[in-house]
Amino acid sequence: MIKDVSQKILCPNCKHETSLAISNPYRPFCCQRCKLIDLGAWASEEYKIPTTSQTQEWEEKDKE
Repeated sequence: MIKDVSQKILCPNCKHETSLAISNPYRPFCCQRCKLIDLGAWASEEYKIPTTSQTQEWEEKDKE
């Protein structure tokens, strides 16, 4: 059986203290709202994963 760890962390979005326990369905967020705000930021490309110049060259070739 897996123990329900009740470590306290800060929500990455609103900075409220929240539980990292398995019973928290929104972990590492404190609530569904914060989880959806983060998802929206990814969807609107506010967060980006750095790419190499080689990838950018491929994209330019695809446009031609």
